[in-house]
Amino acid sequence: MASHRLVLLLPVLVLFTITTGYVMASPPAVKAAYWPSWIQTFPPSAIDTTLFTHIFYAFLLPSNVTFKLEVSESTASLLKNFTSTLHQKNPPVKTLVSIGGGSSDPKLFARMASNEGSRSIFIDSAMEVARTHGFDGLDLDWEFPKNPKEMVDLGQLFEEWRVAIRKEAKSTHRSPLLLTAAVYFSVDFQWDETYRKFPVASIAESLDWVNAMCYEYRGSWDTSATGAHAALYDPNSNISTSYGLASWVRAGVPRNMVVMGLYGKTWQLKDPKVNGIGAPATAVGPGDDGVLIFSQVEKFNKENSATVVYDAKTVSTYSYAGTSWIGYDDSRSTTVKLEFAQALGLRGYFFWALSYDSEWEISKQGKPVSGHELQLPFRE
Repeated sequence: MASHRLVLLLPVLVLFTITTGYVMASPPAVKAAYWPSWIQTFPPSAIDTTLFTHIFYAFLLPSNVTFKLEVSESTASLLKNFTSTLHQKNPPVKTLVSIGGGSSDPKLFARMASNEGSRSIFIDSAMEVARTHGFDGLDLDWEFPKNPKEMVDLGQLFEEWRVAIRKEAKSTHRSPLLLTAAVYFSVDFQWDETYRKFPVASIAESLDWVNAMCYEYRGSWDTSATGAHAALYDPNSNISTSYGLASWVRAGVPRNMVVMGLYGKTWQLKDPKVNGIGAPATAVGPGDDGVLIFSQVEKFNKENSATVVYDAKTVSTYSYAGTSWIGYDDSRSTTVKLEFAQALGLRGYFFWALSYDSEWEISKQGKPVSGHELQLPFRE
């Protein structure tokens, strides 16, 4: 019997990397993914490294007092095992340690980035951790600077970080560490009546690429109606991946520096007879804050003989059975989104998160196929 709830699939993020101001040649394509370190049932040895060029370790946090990365003895062992295992399985794969995450305190990063001294401590600590444990790069996931001043501080942090990376590489005769960042789906936005815009010039000059988090457009914070949580298109608003990516490019970020993301949330249908996108809902569904992994969605569909619908208007998939409604990305919607990225001349993609696609059904969609009509946000 179907549960009287509605569910959306976990995030699958698609990343596009950048041509930075200091790199002349086009960088190689990126096929990346994040590995959630807290999932004990999915160790690094379970990762199919042949599907990816870059894999992120999620997450480390800086100390609230010293701003140095906090690495316990057990975490140090996990970090070392992560890099050694992946490099042994597939030597060319690059590993990056991601700092922050959605559950981290943005005020901590704001205090760290507010002055040169604390920025320097943070930068030096991050680089030391990366080198000590065999990582190829670093990723910052500060969600999000809350005002224009914090955006300026973020830009200053990136610029000083790049200088430190170049200096360290020159003095040690090693390849420079990669430097990336997770950013909002749009280059500018307004929250709590405060307008803010990412420091585009600093990003283009200092980072190797950005991960624009093109997901959570709808979610458990609004249970009034179902929604395409990672819509490529939205005919009724600017809250869509196509709009967000276009905003980054129009702001001056090179096209091979933009990221597209897919993510899922859950609700409970109010009326099983009204079951499309935008249908009235009353609550979140099962999972962690209304989240299911792809294999769980497939299991739900099979066990409940659910009706599966591909929505071409938003480029998303949903299924329903009774009052249970699940919105997610499957191989079809993922393929269309990758085609969209390819058509815009973007560099690649990444998935959040590895443990959510343990059978690799979605991750294997890395090579887009033709045959879909795409609505590009702008033409050449």
